[in-house]
Order: sequence, then structure tokens, then C-alpha cells
Amino acid sequence: MPKITFIAHNGDKSTIDINKGESLMFGATNNGVGGIIGECGGFCSCATCHVYIDEAWISKLPAISEHEDEMLEGTVSDRTEGSRLSCQIQVTDEMDGMIVRTPEFQSI
Repeated sequence: MPKITFIAHNGDKSTIDINKGESLMFGATNNGVGGIIGECGGFCSCATCHVYIDEAWISKLPAISEHEDEMLEGTVSDRTEGSRLSCQIQVTDEMDGMIVRTPEFQSI
């Protein structure tokens, strides 16, 4: 089971096991990781699961879909090169050790 480290805006860290095939969003919310709301339940329609993927991991993820890219334009916190919607990233064994940061705000 891959271990993913989430780092909150304030620097707090949570390293959790997430089942292969589960989204980063569900893995985080099911394990009490703060900073991810996921209002739409993982349907890529709210952008409240916005995260920043650590630079070393960006190229190892599937490409952003056109719809996800459009949704990221509406995030409350600044968008960066590592910005992704955590509901759109399905965990694989290759993600073991990945670092994900949560933004300061998800909604107004």
C-alpha cells in the first residue's frame, strides 16, 4: 500500500497509507487529513480538493484532463505548476513516497 505524505499550509505533516486505485482525495479525507474539502464528492466539479504535487512527482502523474484544467482555473488559492485536483489522481504503487501539499484555503 503506497504511503503518501500530506503537508499542510502550516507545515503539519501526515503520512498515510492509501489503497491502490483510490483517489488522493478519498484517501486523505478517509484518514483525517485536513485541508481537503471535496464538496462534490470526487466528481471534478468544485475544485475544493486542490493540492500541490511536489515538483519531483509532477512528471510521474497522468496528464491533467481538459476538464480538470478548467476546474483548476477556479481555485481559491493560487494555481502553480504542481496544482492538481486530488479527486482526479488515482493512487498507484509507483506513488509510494509522494509528497502532496495542501493550500491555505479551499473555499471562500
